[in-house]
Amino acid sequence: MSGDVIVVGGGVIGLTTALVLAESGHRVRLWTRDPVARTTSAVAGALFWPYRIEPAELVDGWLERSLTRYEEMARRPDETGVRVVAGLMTDTSPDGLGAWTARLGELREARPDELPQGFRQGLRAAVPLIDMPAHLRYLKGRLRAAGGVVELRTTAGLGEPAAEAPVVVNCSGLGARELAADASVRPVRGQLVVVENPGVDEWFVSAVAGSPDMTYIMPQPYGVLLGGTSTENDWDLAPDPADAAAVVARCARIRPALAGARVLEHRVGLRPARPRVRLEAVPLPGGGRLVHNYGHGGAGVTVAWGCAEDAARLAVGQGLSVSSPPPVAPP
Repeated sequence: MSGDVIVVGGGVIGLTTALVLAESGHRVRLWTRDPVARTTSAVAGALFWPYRIEPAELVDGWLERSLTRYEEMARRPDETGVRVVAGLMTDTSPDGLGAWTARLGELREARPDELPQGFRQGLRAAVPLIDMPAHLRYLKGRLRAAGGVVELRTTAGLGEPAAEAPVVVNCSGLGARELAADASVRPVRGQLVVVENPGVDEWFVSAVAGSPDMTYIMPQPYGVLLGGTSTENDWDLAPDPADAAAVVARCARIRPALAGARVLEHRVGLRPARPRVRLEAVPLPGGGRLVHNYGHGGAGVTVAWGCAEDAARLAVGQGLSVSSPPPVAPP
């Protein structure tokens, strides 16, 4: 392929896709409505673990390839924002997690004495944990070093970038609801609290299927991320004081020292959920190509590199298995 590629969307999916294309020798422009540091990706807990993402038959491959990339970046944590950190995933067994877990040398079932009160089962693992503000800066800098251009630009439709480049990659996340006229894309609201670290050095996650409440503790260089919520079809970006208090209380039951930790920040993000990730190419009039890469739910960071590599192959016309979109429901 010769000519330009425009990637629409400045979150981790768009940045990673643009980077793969730019480092493959293509001329890439990244259009982002919001500054990279203010995208949904910037507020993610960013633990490498699949959450709310389908289809299962493709996710495992995306996980394995993304894990390889993050493990490489974890050798330079100060530069990339990626560290490998040990922690506990409760109410989970190794069965059915997928082949990617064979790569985790420290994966094992937790002993009873390692489980907080009230929990009967869990997994111990060491996986990548990403400082997203630092990581997004790293990706943006690496994209520019590869010749990519980041443009703060809003578009009302995908026809606009298609008029300027022969290939467009749609990584607009929740914005695909309008840009791709895809009513199956919906927000899943997540709220978290950032507090000073009272000595927490491991992550913890407890998520009950079907419940809007989660408990997660993610130690980052600037503090500890406490979460969270998982509320379907909620567009509210304003922090809710009641949600924040409940989040801190749940986390303090796991790590009592967190109860008195000074609050540094409240964050809210809208996960771009969809029944299945949409990763496919469609032809455009005049011989152009539109590639969709969106709908990653709560696992955008986790599968970013695997999906970016597949999207790049589609952009240059190479064949591969992709997930078909579900029928679009009426708005």
